[in-house]
Amino acid sequence: QVRFVESGGGLVQPGGSLRLSCAASRSMFSIYYMAWYRQAPGKQRELVAAISISGTATYADSVKGRFTISRDNAKNTVHLQMNSVEREDTAVYYCNERPPVPAYWGQGTQVTISS
Repeated sequence: QVRFVESGGGLVQPGGSLRLSCAASRSMFSIYYMAWYRQAPGKQRELVAAISISGTATYADSVKGRFTISRDNAKNTVHLQMNSVEREDTAVYYCNERPPVPAYWGQGTQVTISS
């Protein structure tokens, strides 16, 4: 069992930057893939980015080149650096394993892109 706590969301203008953090309640050394997901109003939750324990990252086409996922296994944290944000990035952002474990969904952190 593990608990993920997301933080770092907020209100940002289009073109701005934001850094999200995810803290795990236990060691992440046994979690091969960690990922960020997001759910916009009226839409299904979707995968944004994933990273392997060795640091290999993959991204959704919609964020490729703008977002960067990273993980610090020693500190049990995963980050999502969001640059050049767009209104379409507005959503609640969650971290979880990949594939996600339903019981591990946290509260998420709200990201709102608006001028």
